Amino acid sequence: MAKEVVKKIKLQIPAGKATPAPPVGTVLGPAGINLGDFCSKFNDATRDKMGDIVPCEISIYDDRSFDFVLKTAPAGFLLKKAAKINKGSKKGANEIVATISKKDLQAIAEEKLPDLNAYDVESAMNIIAGTARNMGIAVEGLNDAELAEQAKEAAEEEKEQAKRDAELAELEAEAKEMAEATNVEVPVHGDEEEAETEKETE
Repeated sequence: MAKEVVKKIKLQIPAGKATPAPPVGTVLGPAGINLGDFCSKFNDATRDKMGDIVPCEISIYDDRSFDFVLKTAPAGFLLKKAAKINKGSKKGANEIVATISKKDLQAIAEEKLPDLNAYDVESAMNIIAGTARNMGIAVEGLNDAELAEQAKEAAEEEKEQAKRDAELAELEAEAKEMAEATNVEVPVHGDEEEAETEKETE
């Protein structure tokens, strides 16, 4: 009788560095599998990928046994590694933070091909190039000139917007000053009566 899969868990773990401590233990502990056994098998299977983040899909069976399938590292991780940066652009394609070569792009596409919805390396390269673009990473000879122009236009637009915001703030400040200057103090009703009494006694 075939064993029944009762749960599937996806994790992203540094290659060769799985330990029963959190986050691995936190996620897999409640599933009741042998954490030491999992960590040992995962580390052995990923030792050649040291330095990479490896996605892993773990199938847990009704008898608490398990097996797992390793996936390729996330595209974003591979792009940052190739570009030698720690994070992508906060402004997406409107800010270039790094440039990679077409050769780098192809290498990442070839590595990711098994996990991508692509039939060939060229299609995979287009997908990875799109991810790179959204991270502010240009590809030399492919879209670097286009992205540089886009980033330049975005910077100019940002500068113009900042100028408009400053002018608006200045106008608001002037309007506030004028309002304060024309705000003449009006005597309250009691003060008016007091003034009239003083006049009569004179």
